[in-house]
Amino acid sequence: MDDQFLALFAAQSGVATSAQILQYLTRRRFEAAVNTGVLERVWQGIYCLGEPTDQLRLQGLDLSCGRPVAVCLATAASMFGFDTEQPDVLHVLDPPRCALRSADGLVVHRRDGAPLVVVNGRRATSAAWTAIEVARGLRRPRALATLDAALRSGTCSRPELWRAAVEQKGRRGIVAVRDLLPVADPRSESPMESEARLAMLDGGLPVPELQYEIIDGNGDLRRLDFAWPDARVAAEYDGVAWHSGPEAMSRDRRRFNALADIDWTLVPIVFDDVRYAAQQMVVRIERQLWRARAA
Repeated sequence: MDDQFLALFAAQSGVATSAQILQYLTRRRFEAAVNTGVLERVWQGIYCLGEPTDQLRLQGLDLSCGRPVAVCLATAASMFGFDTEQPDVLHVLDPPRCALRSADGLVVHRRDGAPLVVVNGRRATSAAWTAIEVARGLRRPRALATLDAALRSGTCSRPELWRAAVEQKGRRGIVAVRDLLPVADPRSESPMESEARLAMLDGGLPVPELQYEIIDGNGDLRRLDFAWPDARVAAEYDGVAWHSGPEAMSRDRRRFNALADIDWTLVPIVFDDVRYAAQQMVVRIERQLWRARAA
């Protein structure tokens, strides 16, 4: 690959059309570069050097349309830092005067009137609008995870989310999202913590404190995912791998004992508790809260 060929890609943010490439490579060399992975097809007639990223795919759309495209939904959420779903497709707005169509890995939308902002040099639907629009298309637990993540990202505030919800009045899923806005909380640190909290609230448990800090029996600062301080009861969400093997069991025992030393009860939560046994999880926590009140 000569310097002029590489300069072509550098000048166009990592992408080039097949016609441009054929100015530097013979058809045989072009096909060989594609077959060996040196060149990767991004879209019809658009190629990049090496593995295509979402950024390169967007640059390829810009080149194909002759103008920068704006993004929405999960693609915009990713730019703002609160994409909890990570879909394999790009979501873009239909560029004016450009015959861009949905294709494999690409969904083109019309969003007349959606507020647009610039994020890292690219137009996107605003953070609050994006969060509400993404949440409208998800199940309630994942919708809350998106709202929590949007607030945690610092890119939008609760009043801005409310305004965006009002602007999307009458659209599919908006009622469920509006009902979730009062309980959205930026202190939730993962989507599964958001799901677990919603299961607790739906099950009638008191609203827990999130990321509650205490000094445990070992003198260490501990942050508890969910806490009911008056009852000295806590719940923590852990991945299954955290509990696998003898070392993990020993670590769990130390955690339990360090909290028991200061008269706290810990209820562990894993993925299956949240997704498949939410009622039983709620009963376990409720039982500990009842014992604390009865003591």
